[in-house]
Amino acid sequence: MKIIHTVQELRAWRKTAGKVAFVPTMGNLHEGHLALVREAAKRADNIVVSIFVNRLQFGQGEDFDRYPRTLQQDADKLAGEGVAVIFAPDEKELYPHTEQRFNIEPPHLQNELCGKFRPGHFRGVATVVAKLFNIVCPDVACFGKKDYQQLAIIKGLVEDLNFPIEIVPVDTGRADDGLALSSRNQYLNEQERAEAPQLYQVLQSVAARLSDGNTDYVALEQNAAAELNARGWTVDYVEIRRAEDLAVARSGDKALVILAAARLGRTRLIDNLEVVL
Repeated sequence: MKIIHTVQELRAWRKTAGKVAFVPTMGNLHEGHLALVREAAKRADNIVVSIFVNRLQFGQGEDFDRYPRTLQQDADKLAGEGVAVIFAPDEKELYPHTEQRFNIEPPHLQNELCGKFRPGHFRGVATVVAKLFNIVCPDVACFGKKDYQQLAIIKGLVEDLNFPIEIVPVDTGRADDGLALSSRNQYLNEQERAEAPQLYQVLQSVAARLSDGNTDYVALEQNAAAELNARGWTVDYVEIRRAEDLAVARSGDKALVILAAARLGRTRLIDNLEVVL
């Protein structure tokens, strides 16, 4: 396994690499990330994992500065997973100019759901992913369903900008109590960690009501948010959307996804649950 820090060296390696599967990350790897790597291993002999904390996708007052940088620990975790290359550029390598002069704007989704509460976030995500796709030139890229809105945006990016890349969605990894695996879970104190599975439990409750035939989506969303707020969460949103494209769900839609974002203490958690009626 090689650790590569420059675009030039990565491109030189890529020329002779054959089929490549790519897993982009911000590091601080956990079992959810490793599940992406294992899925990638089924699809190509050469796996590239990028580790880069992308300033462009963090807003003012968010956790860019305190986001854990754990490259050596991450490399240790990847060493037994058949990874060919860790691409770990510094900020100057990916963004050589004082300001990023060109950005990717995902117009249909960047101001909804998480985008409504994190202005510019998905512009930053789409821009860095496009850059990484151009650098790595993967045949396949694996993304987790936990970041469902991000996944939808990346699918649209690949389709609309004609990237010859297969996007592979991977199911959300969860702790035994149902909490979605996330690098930000480590921000939770002991009490918050005990309460954190409530987010997924509320999504499961909404899913059960949908499966029972309840089509009053607005009431279901409002009741779920009220339940979380009553338990001490600060809810950004709970919404039921069409799974295919994250359009607002309509009566008669069969494949749905319930998405939620809420804060527990200082930590913002997101989760989602797919429902097929």
